[in-house]
Amino acid sequence: MPRPSSRERLLDAAAEVLLTDGAESLTLEAVAQRAGVSKGGLFYHFPTKQAMVAAMVDRLTAAFDAALGAAGARPGDFLRAYVEATIPKVRTDAPADRVTAALLAAVLVDPAGLTPLRERFAAWQARLTDDGIDPAVATAVRLAVDGWWAVRLLGLGEPEPGLHESTRRYLLELIDRAEND
Repeated sequence: MPRPSSRERLLDAAAEVLLTDGAESLTLEAVAQRAGVSKGGLFYHFPTKQAMVAAMVDRLTAAFDAALGAAGARPGDFLRAYVEATIPKVRTDAPADRVTAALLAAVLVDPAGLTPLRERFAAWQARLTDDGIDPAVATAVRLAVDGWWAVRLLGLGEPEPGLHESTRRYLLELIDRAEND
């Protein structure tokens, strides 16, 4: 297995700092120390904390975009891929993506860091409304999925396993019905 690049190791170290020490502890010094590189080595890739957080957001959205790349060409397929990429088929008690939660906390410290995320969500929404099904259905499902994702992320009353699976199935059935309308 190839060794991750220095840049990827730094981003992994930043995620570890966020997870273990919290958003307030995310400093360039802490990341360099965690990654075992000099500050100069870190500055080569990330001259500022904002640049590092932006790279973390880019990595997060690129991974989601890659998951959405599995969408087929029939009506509703992009929305189906959105559901698939966001909500697992089976609920587990494992915490939702903790890196995402920690990263969002860091971004909230610097609201300008939300700009790229806002742009990606706007692009995803535009793609969903042009997915070949009723845009109101696509938007309602997307908002339900985004809310569910936030509930999972923050641990706020997530549905029990059976309800999780039936609710997810219901959302996919809504897409199928919209495709046939």
